[in-house]
Amino acid sequence: MEHKDIPWRISPEELELARESMRYCLEAGASQVRVTLNKSMMDLFTILNGELDKVTHSGDRSLSFNIFADGRYGAFSTNRLEAGQLRDFVAEAVRTVRMLAPDPCRRLPDPARKATDASTGLEAGLLDSEYADMDAARRLDIALKASAFASIRAEGYTLVSEEMEYSDSIYDNYVIDSDGLECRHIETSFEIGCETTVQDSNGDRYSGYWWESCPRFAELPLEGCCTKALERAVAQMGPRGHEGGRCNMVVENEVASRLVNPLLKALNGFALQQQNSFLLDSLGKQLFPEGFSIVDRPRAVGKNGARWFDSEGTATRDMDIIRDGKVATYFINTYMSGKMEMEPTIEDSVRASILPYSRDGKTKPGTGAAELMEMMGEGILVTGFNGGNCNGATGDFSFGIEGFAFSGGRPAYPVRGMVITGNMMELWNSLAAAGDDPRPGMNKSIPSLAFENVDFSA
Repeated sequence: MEHKDIPWRISPEELELARESMRYCLEAGASQVRVTLNKSMMDLFTILNGELDKVTHSGDRSLSFNIFADGRYGAFSTNRLEAGQLRDFVAEAVRTVRMLAPDPCRRLPDPARKATDASTGLEAGLLDSEYADMDAARRLDIALKASAFASIRAEGYTLVSEEMEYSDSIYDNYVIDSDGLECRHIETSFEIGCETTVQDSNGDRYSGYWWESCPRFAELPLEGCCTKALERAVAQMGPRGHEGGRCNMVVENEVASRLVNPLLKALNGFALQQQNSFLLDSLGKQLFPEGFSIVDRPRAVGKNGARWFDSEGTATRDMDIIRDGKVATYFINTYMSGKMEMEPTIEDSVRASILPYSRDGKTKPGTGAAELMEMMGEGILVTGFNGGNCNGATGDFSFGIEGFAFSGGRPAYPVRGMVITGNMMELWNSLAAAGDDPRPGMNKSIPSLAFENVDFSA
């Protein structure tokens, strides 16, 4: 793909400055060094009730240093990118590192593990040249046209407000180290989001939100976002009480990652080394339903979240996280590898994906929340989480939820103010099905999920 001269990308002069700053570190006495140059810009237009309300423009540029000297380690960063000032900055940084306590586990990754195929930053296919054509007038026009406020005809409710935001951004990341690493990642992002508030005849207000995100502007669904937000707000009107107890739960793809995050965090080397994980000593063990799999697919070209390397410069790869119910990997960076005396993998999941699953093995392509409700018959459809937490050491959780009671496989009425409680291991072992409907705009590819016998309290 041909790319135009896109503003705010890292310039050749800035690339050379990063390389030069690494030389400054070595000249000052560092034995090893990693330098990371980040540059980003974001523009956001907010439309309130059909009229321009706010414009935001922000840019950031910084250099970060991971310095290894005399068996010691320190991390530093600055946004003052002038050669003379950088020389003084890194000299002082190296002197500071030498005052720290030795740490034999701190080192650069093995060169054999580092990315060698990310030299241009374009490999992930996330840079859209149309970003170069965006200016204030076009952004405003996009935002105004996406607003549905003027066309809404309220029936059975009062339209209180519609707040719509359009934003676009570019992010450029360049990483080098003294062992020869040089890799780069560039991406653009185009997003639209709308929050609509309505009021019923009793004066009660309800809000609905919807958003879309894409690395390429031409693929961003501009129409329908505000309409979807309005539909979600109106659907919440007239909530009823629902008795507590154990019942089936379907979690919409929009929010299902909330239940996946504790699993991924529990497999991280930092949590494991600190004994703050409910998945200690789980590697290779059958802890989840047979057939249930979470995989990492970081090299899906053109997809949100794709990445060819982590912050250490370690190359990403497709890998199993949980395969057929067995824990397949921990996320172990170079430092944790030394601390735990384990082989390193990668510092964290990049683009975690849950594969379609059902206990009877009959999940059909395209299965989403509607099909899962039909499968489960009756229960609660969760469309949002309202606070709560999960204890990383035990897996015990408590989350506030909102959504709909469903019966006969169809939503019956909205519910609010309910709480789900339990333990992550028990919850995931009650998994009845995982759909095939992950939202394309998310970094994690998580579909709608169905669980049995979840503990709800009103």
